[in-house]
Amino acid sequence: MSDAAEPGTQPGDRTVGHRLSIGVMLAYGVGDIAQAIKNQGFNILLLFFYQQLVGLPGTLTGLALGIALMFDAVTDPVAGGLSDRIKGRFGRRHPMIAMAALPLAISFYFLFSPPEGLSDLTAFLWLTTFAVLVRGSLTFYHIPHLALGAEMAHDYNQRSTLFGFNALLGTLSGAVVSIVIYNVFFPPSDEFRPGLLNPEGYPAFALTAGFAMIAALAICVLGTAKEIPHLRKPEATSRFTIANLLQDMVAVFQDRNFVMVFFGSILIALIGSIEAVGQPFMGVHFWGLTTRELSYGAGAAAIAFLLGFSLIPFFTKRFDKKPSLIGLGIVAISIGNVPICLRLLDVSWFPANESPMILVIYISVIFIGASTLPILGATYNSIYADLADAHELRTGKRREGAIYSTRAFANKATGALGLFIGGIILDIVAFPENAEYGTVHPDILWNLGLFVGPATSFFSLLGVIFFFHYRIDRARHREIMQELETRRAAEGERA
Repeated sequence: MSDAAEPGTQPGDRTVGHRLSIGVMLAYGVGDIAQAIKNQGFNILLLFFYQQLVGLPGTLTGLALGIALMFDAVTDPVAGGLSDRIKGRFGRRHPMIAMAALPLAISFYFLFSPPEGLSDLTAFLWLTTFAVLVRGSLTFYHIPHLALGAEMAHDYNQRSTLFGFNALLGTLSGAVVSIVIYNVFFPPSDEFRPGLLNPEGYPAFALTAGFAMIAALAICVLGTAKEIPHLRKPEATSRFTIANLLQDMVAVFQDRNFVMVFFGSILIALIGSIEAVGQPFMGVHFWGLTTRELSYGAGAAAIAFLLGFSLIPFFTKRFDKKPSLIGLGIVAISIGNVPICLRLLDVSWFPANESPMILVIYISVIFIGASTLPILGATYNSIYADLADAHELRTGKRREGAIYSTRAFANKATGALGLFIGGIILDIVAFPENAEYGTVHPDILWNLGLFVGPATSFFSLLGVIFFFHYRIDRARHREIMQELETRRAAEGERA
C-alpha cells in the first residue's frame, strides 16, 4: 500500500484507490479495547461495588453516574470541535488519543479504590469525581478515534470492514475482560457468594485494567500513524470557538438522515441505561448463576463475536446498511427478553433456576445476541461516516468530530437520565445490600426482571422505527462520493 497521494488530488485528501492494510485496521481496532475495558468495569462492577459493598443507596449511585455521564456528554462536542481543528505534523486525531491514556488509567484505578469508612455523602462525591474523570479522559480518546476511522476509510464497503475490525476487537476484548473478571479477580468461594462481594478484587482489577488501556491506546496511535499524511487537513480559516462549535452542531441537524438515526439511537441509549442499572443483579440473583457460570456466557460471547465478524463481508455485500441495522437491532433487543418473559409469566414448562438448562438457555441467548454486535457496531459507525460525506457535500466542510460528538452528546445526556431513573427504580424495588444467593425475596426479583426486560425493551424497539426513515443507501453514497471527487478536483485545479 503506497503512502503517496493519488494523481490529481490534494495532499491530505484520501482517494478511492488508497486502501488500508490489515495491520492498520487491526491497530485501529485495538484502540477500542480501552473503551471495552472501561465499559465492562462500569457495566459489571461499578454499580454493584458501590451499591453492595460501599453501601451507597441506589438513587445516589445512579445520580453520581448520571452526573458523570452528563459531564461526559458536555465534553463530547468540545472534544469533537478541538479534534476537527487541531493542526500539526501529527494530524488532527492522534495527539488527543495519545494524551488521554495516562489520565484515563489513573482515574480508573482510584474509581475502584475509595478509602474505607466513607459516609454516603463522601462516597457519592468520590464516585462522582472519579467517574467524571474516567469518562472525560475517555471522551478525548473516543471521539477522535471514531473520527479517525471515518477519515481513514473512504469507500462504502471499506468503512464497514474497518469498523468491523473495531467492533470485533472491542466486543471480543469485552468478552475476555468479563472472563478475567469472573475467574481471576472474583472467583466464587465459600467466603464470598457471589465472588463479586470480595472487596480486594476491585483495586487489583482497576490497576491491571489501567495498564491494559495505556497499551491499547499506544498500539492504536503508533499503528495508524502512517496514515497521517493521507488524512484531510482542517480548513485554513477554521478556529475553535464556542460559536463555531454551536454552528457545527446546528449544521449537522439540517440533514434529515442524521436526525432520524440520531433520535432512534438516543431513545435506545436512554432505555439501555435504565436497563444497565439492573443488569449486574440479573445473572447472579434472577437466574441464580455463579460467577464461574457467568464467565461461560462471556466465553460464548467471544466465540459469537468471531462468528459475527466473519459475517460482516456477507452483510456488507448482500444488504444495505439500513436493513442490517434494523433487522439485527430487533434481534439484539428481543432475544434477551424471551427467557425473562417466560420466567415472569411462570410458564409451567420453563425450567426452574436449579435446572442445568438455565445455564444452557443463558449461554444460548448471549451467543445469539453477541453474534449481532460486530455487524451492528460496524454498520452503525459506518453510517455516521457516510453522514460525514453527505455533510461535506452539503456544507463544504469536513466535520467527522462534530458529527460523532453530537451523537455522543445526546446519547450520553439521555443515558445520564436513564442511570438516574434506574437508580430510583432500584431503590423502589428495594434491592438489599450484600445480598447472597437465595436471600432476595421473589417479589423483588420479579420486579427486577420486569424493568430490566419487557417494560423497558419495548421502548428500545420504538427507537428502531426511526431507522426506517434513513435514506442513504449504496447507490446514493456512490453519487455523493462522485460529486465530492469532482469538487475536490476542481478545487485542486484552482489552487
